[in-house]
Amino acid sequence: MNALWNRFCDRFNIQDNAVPLFDVVKGEVQTTQIGKRSSLRPVLKRSSQMESLILAETGKLILDWQSGTHQYDGLIYMMGFKETDQFLPLYIGKTETFGKGKSNLSVNIKNLHTDKSKFARWGDGYAYHVGDLSACVLNGHSDAAKTLKYQAWADCLFDGRSLKKPVYFWAMSWDGKQTGIWEDFGETNLSFLEYLLIGVASKISPELLNKEGNARQK
Repeated sequence: MNALWNRFCDRFNIQDNAVPLFDVVKGEVQTTQIGKRSSLRPVLKRSSQMESLILAETGKLILDWQSGTHQYDGLIYMMGFKETDQFLPLYIGKTETFGKGKSNLSVNIKNLHTDKSKFARWGDGYAYHVGDLSACVLNGHSDAAKTLKYQAWADCLFDGRSLKKPVYFWAMSWDGKQTGIWEDFGETNLSFLEYLLIGVASKISPELLNKEGNARQK
């Protein structure tokens, strides 16, 4: 499985193209405030490199949708550690180009330059990765906003406000005509790619945080 994983990572240069997920100063993740004056709350800050990567890749999806070309299915992304010999995945996910309405552009990739509440699933709002993780790491959030899923993320990544080790992020717009991680399958759409990646990652990464598509531990 390691060889299969590493071939995929090498093909898309994931180890080199992954960028820091958070804005970190001396090991501590920086924060910002969001919300109105009566309901301000702190959230963890994404790195400028991470935000630039999201904007660049979702920009391709938006142009593709506007032109009606429909080359891309959406965005595939990973959070992980950079080990000496491989990118070790911690979480794998996707953001599709189309939303729930017929042929609508997904709200997850719409207006990201001005609205970061969703931000391709990595938004500051609740029900999004950074918002829900912030609720488990930072004071100033109601207990109702804290979930078991993101407490597991917090326990894996953080010691207080400091990261246990540097955390990286990779993403790319996915053309469904590309070959995924299982070369024998040939063309692989985004949804299938996500499940295949999670399945392989579950065999090589003991700290993988995905639950769906991940084999239960004995």
